[in-house]
Amino acid sequence: MHLAYPAVLAVLLFCTGLYGVLARRNAILVLMSVELMLNAVNLNLVAFDVWLRDTLHAGQALTLFTIAIAAAEIGIGLAIVLLVYRNRGSSDIDRLRDLAEKPGAADGESQPDTTAEAAA
Repeated sequence: MHLAYPAVLAVLLFCTGLYGVLARRNAILVLMSVELMLNAVNLNLVAFDVWLRDTLHAGQALTLFTIAIAAAEIGIGLAIVLLVYRNRGSSDIDRLRDLAEKPGAADGESQPDTTAEAAA
């Protein structure tokens, strides 16, 4: 088998994942797109390992390491997305830019200026 076939497939997978990361607004779809990009990298690692006929199979070993890291990443990422969804009611990425909320700001209350009170 030629090296071009898995390399072209990996490029298509990576470009699809990159489009998903740049164009999607849902955090879960962005995480799925990152996984697609990691799988494209894994495909390249295995393809080049077979093509180079490496006796140590370093590409396959690195692929297993990458899969383990990706599993941990998706677990932590989904936990963060679930907590954000519970607190905010949406997993929209554009709404997550301001992560620091002032206490009482959601109720519409204005916060007293503590620096003016301290100076007095």
